[in-house]
Amino acid sequence: MNLRHIRIFVEIYRTCNITHASEALHMTQPSVTRALQEMEQTYHIRLFERMYHRLTPTETARRLYPQALYLLESVDRMEDQLKSWDQNGLLRVGATVTLGSTLLPGLASRFARRCPQTRLEVQVANGSALAGALCENRLDLALLENGVPDKELHCEFLGADRLCAAAAPGSPWAGPDDLTPQQLADSPLLVREKGSTARAVLEKALEEAGFSLRPAWESISVEALVRAAEQGLGIAILPEPIARRYAREGAALCLRQVQGLALQRRHALVWHKEKYITPMMQQFFDLCRDNP
Repeated sequence: MNLRHIRIFVEIYRTCNITHASEALHMTQPSVTRALQEMEQTYHIRLFERMYHRLTPTETARRLYPQALYLLESVDRMEDQLKSWDQNGLLRVGATVTLGSTLLPGLASRFARRCPQTRLEVQVANGSALAGALCENRLDLALLENGVPDKELHCEFLGADRLCAAAAPGSPWAGPDDLTPQQLADSPLLVREKGSTARAVLEKALEEAGFSLRPAWESISVEALVRAAEQGLGIAILPEPIARRYAREGAALCLRQVQGLALQRRHALVWHKEKYITPMMQQFFDLCRDNP
């Protein structure tokens, strides 16, 4: 017995008529009759008495009907839940510190308005940690800078920013002109930890210019780097959008560009190549692509 047999049995029981049952089920009368006969022959039972062109349920049918009805209602309920589980489920989004503090809050707010039944779970970490989470299916998607070299991950580039130098206004590193790579290499640098995109971009840019990175401070906290720079402890290398935000909010920072170093970073939407793209993921993708 399968669900098809059970649906046919329930409809015949309701109508006590093969013709009416076949019409309700959008089946031919012979198909309905054959299914009923298969059930009776398989279990050596009689479900309906055939008298005067009308079917009368037997005691076996009367006992079977409530169980069959419960089973079909359970299956229908499960199908309805399956259709809505994605909408009412969980979307796991990662972002780097920069994008988690600049781009993601607005995206998350718009996503909540568009998909109010979906719970958004956010992880803000460095790029290496997020790439690992994507590969281990602990995240559905992530917003990273410069993408990732892992061939298992798909990157779609959305925009760009760049790193800048930030120092206390009265410090030896403040001034109106751009810094040179030599000045940067000779100064105490306040930088992010290993594994962060900002650190990797700075390290690569200095290496290409013939210098090595020797940090005075390393921190996972942008706030710590900003406060150290305000105290004149060195030059903080920060994403320009974050540095400008701190300056607008009152941080005592002099922002300077660095000549001749490739400090630009591209923003990337990243997910695993084998990841099934759910409708809710697609909604988030669309918001990222439409983001002003």
